[in-house]
Amino acid sequence: MNVKVAKTAGFCFGVQRAVDRVYELIGSDAAPIYTLGPIIHNEEVVSDLEKKGVAVICEEDLGSLKGGTVVIRSHGVGRRVYNTIKKYGLGYVDVTCPFVLKIHKIVERESSRGAHIVIIGDPDHPEVQGICGWCQGPYTVIRNAEDAEKFNISPEKEVCVVSQTTFNYNKFQELVEILRKKSYDNNVLNILNILNTICNATEERQKEAKAIAGEVDTMLVVGGRHSSNTQKLFEICKKECGNTYYIQTPVDLDSEMFQCSSCVGITAGASTPKKIIEEVQEHVRVKF
Repeated sequence: MNVKVAKTAGFCFGVQRAVDRVYELIGSDAAPIYTLGPIIHNEEVVSDLEKKGVAVICEEDLGSLKGGTVVIRSHGVGRRVYNTIKKYGLGYVDVTCPFVLKIHKIVERESSRGAHIVIIGDPDHPEVQGICGWCQGPYTVIRNAEDAEKFNISPEKEVCVVSQTTFNYNKFQELVEILRKKSYDNNVLNILNILNTICNATEERQKEAKAIAGEVDTMLVVGGRHSSNTQKLFEICKKECGNTYYIQTPVDLDSEMFQCSSCVGITAGASTPKKIIEEVQEHVRVKF
């Protein structure tokens, strides 16, 4: 079986940095360690950390903690969360991805100047919720074409557009085009600036996954079920290769996936450890 593995598959810089930092804190004076939400959207990593004493908490739990250190994950949080942590006198380690921090600064600056902030992304994703928390005025989250078509505010109000760092690059372009058309054709939007804040690693990962999926008989996308960027990789690959499967570990592999397949492609989300990618690759080569 010929297997092609994406060079961009696996942990991105921000995720690797966050995971490494949590492991460094284990057994230190910072204990007990709490992560504000799962440190990454990967069940295997979160489970391993829990076995080592790292507890996953939510914002509502902060008031009941008796010391310890709270880790702010790479997705980032809104200003209110920082204030809450300080209010209760808790120690914290901030591993927010630098690319996400850049968006926080943009929306804070532009909204304080009076601009209406448009965030292209998933309103239920923690990164987007954190970005919303830095807006100093009105904002709108646009997830799809329907949201973009419905969006309408006074032409007198300037609009600043940013994106979730892991959003589908092609979808971002499509939604931006809808907003531009509303601005140019109908003069109903006063767009101050459109900032493509999708991180380079996400864009490169999506482009490589698309290219590989177009060359193979079966495509495997490896990642946690709650990983936004892995879900988007699956959508991209499925369009190029109908025989695309979303798996978490080698346990999910089935011989029916590889019927009449001579070439298999593998990519993985930013929250997928290298070890799991290698296990999937080895399993495909040996078993099928």
